[in-house]
Amino acid sequence: MEAAAAGPVVLAEDHDRVRVLTLNRPARRNAIDLELRAVLAEAIEAAMAADAVRAVVLTGAGGTFCSGGDISTMKRQGEDAVRARLQAAQRVIRAIWHGPKPVLAAVEGYAFGAGAALALACDRVVAAADAMFGLTFTGVGLAGDMGIFASLPARAGVGPARQLLMMPRRLTAAEALGLGLADAVAEPGQALENALADAAAIAAGPPLALAGIKAMLARWPADPGETLEREVDLAVQLMDTEDFAEGIAAFGEHRPAVFRGR
Repeated sequence: MEAAAAGPVVLAEDHDRVRVLTLNRPARRNAIDLELRAVLAEAIEAAMAADAVRAVVLTGAGGTFCSGGDISTMKRQGEDAVRARLQAAQRVIRAIWHGPKPVLAAVEGYAFGAGAALALACDRVVAAADAMFGLTFTGVGLAGDMGIFASLPARAGVGPARQLLMMPRRLTAAEALGLGLADAVAEPGQALENALADAAAIAAGPPLALAGIKAMLARWPADPGETLEREVDLAVQLMDTEDFAEGIAAFGEHRPAVFRGR
């Protein structure tokens, strides 16, 4: 029997307006079991609802982001059990995609399978130079989950996504950057530090506009005409906010804007 986890499976720590959520199963390389997916979803939802939080960073304890699903907890099951398990995982991704605040991934070590899918679901991926990515679902007879069929083709294109899923291989951070799976590469051991700096810069932006950007892109690809209409609706909403007035005033006064999300 596996020993009980030492402490909570997700750690939360606030750095000014940025909340860092750390997957905390280092003995399992932060592999995702049923408990972790439930607690992580709750933690992301709580961060999205917290007024003091403007951005979220996901990372992993012990020098690894996430090695994927916890295979030791997997077995052949009927439809009801499998559907409940997968929906619990999708709750994490829905919280990232549909929450109003930007989410960044700070990737050290491995991001394999569901761990890679978790990272790619984020709005920005900062990877250490020695990190490794892999879409390893077929190794256990699966195709992929946790939003990978939306996030991977959106980042890399349908053709590369097909190759990465059908012929999985380990990708270096540089390769991931070249394919669009990562957005920035940091020195080894500094992915979290760099992601925090990026998150702080994003957190200084207008919260309502950032939420609008996320909402618009969450529905991509869409009918171009529908997108034009939604762009108009979003601009109409944003141009009647205190943040918009502050941005205009700050521009005229040659000072940094102070956005309050109102």
